[in-house]
Amino acid sequence: MRTALFPAYLALIAICFFWGTVYLGIRIAIEYFPPMILMGGRFFVAGVAILAVSAALKARMPSWREFLVTSAYGVITLGMGIGTLAFAMQWIPSGLAAMLTTTSPFWMVGVEALLPGGQRPNLPTITGMLIGLLGTLLLVTPGAMQQGLGGSIVISFLVLQLGCAGFAVGSILERRHVTTTHPVINGGVQELATGLVFLVPAWFMHQPITWAWRGVWAVLYLIVFGGIVGYSAYLYAMKHLPVSLVSIYSYVNPVVAVIVGSLLYSEDFHVTDFGAMAVILAGVLMVKRYSGRVNGAAHMPSEFVQ
Repeated sequence: MRTALFPAYLALIAICFFWGTVYLGIRIAIEYFPPMILMGGRFFVAGVAILAVSAALKARMPSWREFLVTSAYGVITLGMGIGTLAFAMQWIPSGLAAMLTTTSPFWMVGVEALLPGGQRPNLPTITGMLIGLLGTLLLVTPGAMQQGLGGSIVISFLVLQLGCAGFAVGSILERRHVTTTHPVINGGVQELATGLVFLVPAWFMHQPITWAWRGVWAVLYLIVFGGIVGYSAYLYAMKHLPVSLVSIYSYVNPVVAVIVGSLLYSEDFHVTDFGAMAVILAGVLMVKRYSGRVNGAAHMPSEFVQ
């Protein structure tokens, strides 16, 4: 590991841990705040805080064109990718929601393949994706058989897959976006824009809020460690490390989420759930192993091209 990349690896470690804990943070927060207000408030406050500090430090701000493009990517990445979690966790435990998002790397590979100049998946990669799909079916099928296709697990699965797709599209577009603005500032712009997209319609919906310190502390945790620390670290890591390396957070986060949910929220998980997650992770690891073997160097920063 080169010294110059040490901050990027620290950022990756922060993503793996803090984004694993925010699942429970969202689960607690939605007991007190409606999803639209929760997502809008946490993103808006985090965005304002980052940009205010950056302005005070006289950091370079994006041009209007950069601001608009970065905002659009943020709404896709955060609005769809993270916003869908708040809706899904109204119906399912935080740990299960984390498990259902382990399909993120498959979406990353698929979106990359569809975009112009993207890398096409080879046969081993497709095989790994099919293995991951099998694991996802094992995770969702028992609940679907018990509750029916209109049950909470199936609906949550579909909502979260929409979020995974949005997160993949936004992340890859942002990675391809050429800008001289620091990734942390770009993160602030994206969170500010996403917050406004949620807050404006929430203002007209007049949804009730239950004020309690437990809910407030959960929101503050999401703002600081999910938004300011976590998302800034994610954008920084995406700019300096290969996508395949950064995306390991997607199968570290569920482990953290399950442990935290079990210890602090008494969430129950069955042995079959862990078995299904193991199958999904096997597919993810196979995708990671083989997806970069064809023209892989073209998708890596210069530090990784030996």
